Amino acid sequence: MTWISKSITGLGLVFLAHACYSAHEHSALLSGSAAAISSLTAQTAPVTAALPLDISIETIVAVFTICLGLVLGTPELRPIQWRVWAGKIEREGEYGFMNGDGEVDKDFVGNPFRVLESRPGFVDIRKQRKEFAEWVREGGNGQAPKS
Repeated sequence: MTWISKSITGLGLVFLAHACYSAHEHSALLSGSAAAISSLTAQTAPVTAALPLDISIETIVAVFTICLGLVLGTPELRPIQWRVWAGKIEREGEYGFMNGDGEVDKDFVGNPFRVLESRPGFVDIRKQRKEFAEWVREGGNGQAPKS
């Protein structure tokens, strides 16, 4: 995450902590005043009051601020199809997977198919087909095609 996204997320967390504290204080003050009123009157009707509008608005703003900071800090989405992702790796290399700080992503592993493409016993089927077709065109004498 970049410092901008971290600071926005931190600011949202401060707003959310303040909203939670304000809601707790409001409920504590309300229960204390309800206890004092119930001791004066014989009826013990439960006193309920809605949360003040400013605390509700502060909570909503805090949640949206936190979400904005987290969204700004997410890395670029990668393609779901492996062939698209492998093509991007082959074309751009590790420069295509740099984050906002100019560092290569820690989950970058390079071409995931490199082991399959570079193994020593890899057989080039197209080359063998071409050699076989040439051998057949020449008449297919007793010598096997070179591979």
